[in-house]
Amino acid sequence: MHDIRAIRADPAGFDAALARRGMEPASGQILELDQAVRSATKEFEESRAELKLKSREVGKLKAGGKHDEAEQLIRDIADWEVRQSQWFGNRANEPEAQRDLILSTLPNTLDPDVPDGRDESANVVLHQHGDIPDFAFTPKQHFELGEALGLMDFATAAKIAGARFTVLKGPLARMERALGQWMLALHTDEHGYTEASVPLLVNDASMYGTGQLPKFADDLFRTTDDRSLIPTAEVPLTNFAREEIFPEADLPLRLTALTPCFRSEAGSAGRDTRGMLRQHQFAKVEMVSITTPDASAAEHERMTRCAERVLTDLGLTWRRVFLCAGDTGFGAARTYDLEVWLPGQGAWREISSCSNTRDFQARRMNGRFKPREGKGNQFLHTLNGSGVAVGRALIAVMETFQQEDGSVLVPEVLRPWMGGIERIAR
Repeated sequence: MHDIRAIRADPAGFDAALARRGMEPASGQILELDQAVRSATKEFEESRAELKLKSREVGKLKAGGKHDEAEQLIRDIADWEVRQSQWFGNRANEPEAQRDLILSTLPNTLDPDVPDGRDESANVVLHQHGDIPDFAFTPKQHFELGEALGLMDFATAAKIAGARFTVLKGPLARMERALGQWMLALHTDEHGYTEASVPLLVNDASMYGTGQLPKFADDLFRTTDDRSLIPTAEVPLTNFAREEIFPEADLPLRLTALTPCFRSEAGSAGRDTRGMLRQHQFAKVEMVSITTPDASAAEHERMTRCAERVLTDLGLTWRRVFLCAGDTGFGAARTYDLEVWLPGQGAWREISSCSNTRDFQARRMNGRFKPREGKGNQFLHTLNGSGVAVGRALIAVMETFQQEDGSVLVPEVLRPWMGGIERIAR
């Protein structure tokens, strides 16, 4: 959510920030509605000041023995209060609701150093780890490998649930489990994150707080009692801060969770229809940091390095990409994507996205902290990152470590989590 005071102070700057994302100016409509709310509020406060003066007259009348007149004035004041409250509601509620609805659908303001650009073609590669592997044979895609091994079954998944689901069996199912458990242990044991087991169903307030509602309602799987299946553990983890005031000494709060995630993939018809790249249900290890404004930039770098460590230890080739203005997500002020090389596809594909939302989510959630020094409370900064997407890590491992005979070597770091298995073969 945006600070209305900042829009009042610099409407042109706000519109310029929207323009960086390819959006039309919005300050004029917002400020017109805001002025209606402020005018009504001013008139209401002036009316209440008059009521206070009237209330003082009650005491004078009683002191002068004019009890009947005093009682009549009390009734008049009570009636006036009711009518004024109704008047204020009629004048202020509708424009306030319209103003806040518009604000709730507008994306975060980008950091100044975010690259300009309309789409992913303008993203900036910051660095690459590892060389693109060279095979003595034509590498296969993960679904070709998985089906040939008899361990990846799309037909059964489609029979059970429909398109964009996968059944894994045997060692591949075990590798998926091993990847998630190993990542979780790495982030808790070495990176200082606290593991959390969280609800997979959340209420609308939680979805609103992290920015999924109202804008991305079509991407959610909804229940009949107005709850949603989580699209990412970012939602429940970040909502730890909702309506809370943290002492600064307790920050940063670093949380992680391994959960299933559920996305309708609205608008992705025809994209990545083969294999496991774009699923309605997938597992992901999520990292969330809740911190102060002064620490959030360093925390973003730290979080991204934690995700990079996962890819490095798995022996994958990856690169860090700074997303441009047109490709940065709704709630983010800046985002680094980690892309992994998939030999079977011969392409880079996103496997992690680490974002600093600054105070954008905290304002929606009213999440604050009490500084060590000074008066008043300040809005928190929240960050989120994949650490990493388990299914995509499985894909990358399969394609990177495939052998000419169709078997797949197990990365060394995963072998203790797989009972010492070194190779997956038919």
